[in-house]
Amino acid sequence: MNYGIVGNCRSAALINKQGTIEWLCLPDFDSPSIFASILDTDRGGSFGIECSEKSEESQYYLPGTNILATRVVCPQGEYVIYDYMPRYKLYEGGYHYPPEIVRYLKVLRGKPKIKVHYDPRLVYSRYQTSTKEHRDYLKSYTKQGRYESIYLYSNLNISDLQQENEIELTGDAFFLLSYNQKIKIPELKSIELNFERTKVYWMGWVSQNKQFIRFTEQIERSALVLKLLTYQRSGAIIAAATTSLPETVGSIRNWDYRYCWIRDASMTIRILTQIGHDSEAQRFLNFILRIIPYKQEKMQIMYGINGQKTLKERELTWLAGYKDSRPVRVGNAAYKQKQNDIFGILLDVIHQNIVHFHHAQHILEELWTVVRTLVRHIINNWKTPDRGIWEIRSEHRHFTFSKVLSWVGMDRAVKIAQDLGQTDYLPVWSKVRDRIRRDIEEKGWNEEKQAFTQSYGSASLDAANLLMEHYHFLQADDPRYISTVNKCYDELCRDGLMYRYKNEDDFGLPTSSFTVCTFWMIRSLAQIGEREKAEEMFDKVLGYANHLGLFSEGLDFSSKQMVGNFPQAYSHLALIDAALILSDRKE
Repeated sequence: MNYGIVGNCRSAALINKQGTIEWLCLPDFDSPSIFASILDTDRGGSFGIECSEKSEESQYYLPGTNILATRVVCPQGEYVIYDYMPRYKLYEGGYHYPPEIVRYLKVLRGKPKIKVHYDPRLVYSRYQTSTKEHRDYLKSYTKQGRYESIYLYSNLNISDLQQENEIELTGDAFFLLSYNQKIKIPELKSIELNFERTKVYWMGWVSQNKQFIRFTEQIERSALVLKLLTYQRSGAIIAAATTSLPETVGSIRNWDYRYCWIRDASMTIRILTQIGHDSEAQRFLNFILRIIPYKQEKMQIMYGINGQKTLKERELTWLAGYKDSRPVRVGNAAYKQKQNDIFGILLDVIHQNIVHFHHAQHILEELWTVVRTLVRHIINNWKTPDRGIWEIRSEHRHFTFSKVLSWVGMDRAVKIAQDLGQTDYLPVWSKVRDRIRRDIEEKGWNEEKQAFTQSYGSASLDAANLLMEHYHFLQADDPRYISTVNKCYDELCRDGLMYRYKNEDDFGLPTSSFTVCTFWMIRSLAQIGEREKAEEMFDKVLGYANHLGLFSEGLDFSSKQMVGNFPQAYSHLALIDAALILSDRKE
């Protein structure tokens, strides 16, 4: 996935190494696409800027920012495209983060000649998009189906843009693509000002990072990715910016990840807090409080970015898919699944927040209500099978990791009750916690394998069980944990990359690695004293990042090419977690 990503905590765009936008949804992350050539090169639509003659491109981020620079050298001269989505603090408070992307061209040398290929295909290219020239902008809109429209502004000749005429750059130029019609026509001066403000915002945000002796660059870039995937309006954090980039090219393992998985987002918050970004933890906690049904029984594993509960899945049959990997899906039917681990993850996050942050009395009372609701969920559900962390669609099982997280939930609930002086709950809650532990130790451990396995009675290994130490169910020096780590390394690791599991699922045998699992293994090896092996594995996987240091969901074992949705929050938070274990923080 040789793409860069730009965004402003409202939406995001993917831009290839040549400077072409191949994915953009406006106004929000989960809105229908404006450009989607990443999912269909012929029909999806794109926005390219290229030299009239042969050129050489290089791409990088401005240090400490999410501003992407594509430098182009051609016979007539040299220029750089700065792609960014405006984001900065307002003097009166709050943030400016409009649904728009800016392409700022700065001429470095000569008078380069360019052609602009502007081909929006609104609403996932379901129907034809019409573009009409106005005095100050191009308006593109749909005539069939759902009505949508966008507006392109530039200081270059509008007719030349629409007709794709060759344009000689005699000075700096810009393109501003907006979901909204602009009240005030943008000028180069305002574009430059917004560019500087956006740069200052990102540099200011990343300066809050705690300092580390090693892996500073990788931690910083991953933190910027995680922040970019947060949704400003609600505090939600999406799993990835894309839909239907397949887990394996040519397969049907294609899912929409533009939603907030409680598990992924909670882990992201924990990592951001560890590296110094407390405000994101507070915002996500507020999001959780808004969506959790306080005293009702039903709790979902995932929600829309504004807390939507219904994420109906459908197929876009007219799109060819990434490298012909059909189907292209929007929505995600997994929102209906039962996954018992999420209750424990939420209680772990709440416990961390109560320990690390001062909360007013009314917030603590709300949190305590949520805690008791989640405990009821665990008590009523921990004995029942579920779909597990990997969202197996066809079968409910007694997944060991789900049971571990049920234990985590009860353990954190006991600690929260102690912290808040609610000791009347301790006898019952402690008894349930201890009973869950005994159940896992008796049924999750496979004596023949000498490891905790994927589910009760199974001989299959699962990388999720590497997190047993992470959540303090087992200590790193526990012989059972050491044996589980070593067995997982032997059976699930291939050329330094990890399978989630190797047993057959709904779609056959897995054929690609999961990057998050590779980082889990690195962390686990370091914790059990195999630091040299962990360091070697970490260095190797870092070499598989793309040219900008970004990771998708997985890597193909043979080609080492990225697969799955991109960039993946889960991959980058696990990268930071592994880096923190291998790096000593500066005091």
